[in-house]
This record gives sequence, structure tokens and C-alpha cells, in this order.
Amino acid sequence: MILNGFKSLYRRNRFRLYILLLFLIALPMMAQDGTVSDNEVNAVAEKMYCPVCENIPLDECQTVTCIEWKEEIRNQLADGESEEQVINSFITRFGDHVVGTPQDPILRALTIIMPIIGALLAIIVGIYTFTRFGKNQKLKLEDETPDNNPTDKTDDYYRQQLEQDLLARR
Repeated sequence: MILNGFKSLYRRNRFRLYILLLFLIALPMMAQDGTVSDNEVNAVAEKMYCPVCENIPLDECQTVTCIEWKEEIRNQLADGESEEQVINSFITRFGDHVVGTPQDPILRALTIIMPIIGALLAIIVGIYTFTRFGKNQKLKLEDETPDNNPTDKTDDYYRQQLEQDLLARR
């Protein structure tokens, strides 16, 4: 009895079941339409740099090479590759300058640590130099008297000579 009920239900709704089955089969295909938006391409391109221009991100550059690279990124993303895979493929073919920072963790650490170490060394050398300079320079303004100052004697001589020359001209 129950079996007969399913058979009659199947006969009456056979067309609807076929449509439902086709929709369920086509649903994953509709989700993978294969088109990659410009936003997805720019999300990858902003992490890369133009190979022709210096320090210009790939998403902002409009050179022919950059346009070709963006199209290649679009094709790789359409093929199902992730952002990391796309960037790694460019690094493999063109080198680390594509992303602007070294991919090796040791080199990356050195690019961050070495400027800091250099700045600290410069500060230490500067402090050492100024403290050493300050210790060696002795100013004794209080101890100087007009009698002990040799420059006053030469100034007096020149002043007397100048006055004599002026009197001789009159």
C-alpha cells in the first residue's frame, strides 16, 4: 500500500523531480562560474610590485607589463589557485623583488634588525664622543686675568702702531 502511494506520487511529480535533480547537479557548477573580479585580482596585485617601475604596487601601475601580470593573476585565480600560490609562482619566476621583501626568514629578520642595530651603534658612538669631548675641553674663564692674557699685549702693540700711523698722516 505504501509502495503504491510512492509510485503514484512519482508518476504525478516526475517532471518536478527531474527539474529538481538537474538543479542539484548544476548548483556546484553555477557556484564556479570561473570569472574573477577586479577586486580579487587587486587583492593579490597590491601585495606585489611593478617589475618596471620602482616602488609602485602592481595594482596601481598601468604599464603594459603590469596589465599582462594582472591578467595572468586573473587566469591563475580562475584556475583555482590561492593568493599564496599565485604570489609564489611569480616569486619563483621573477625573484623576491616582486613582493618587495625577502621571503627567506633569516634575510627578512636581517632587513629589520640591521637598521635598528646601526641606529643604536650610532647613538652609542655619538654619546661616547660627546662625553669624551666634554671631559677634554676645559674652560677657565675665571682664572684668566688681563696680565696673563698674551693676546692683550699684541693687541696693545697693534693699537699703538695704528695710532702712530694715524698721527703721522695728519
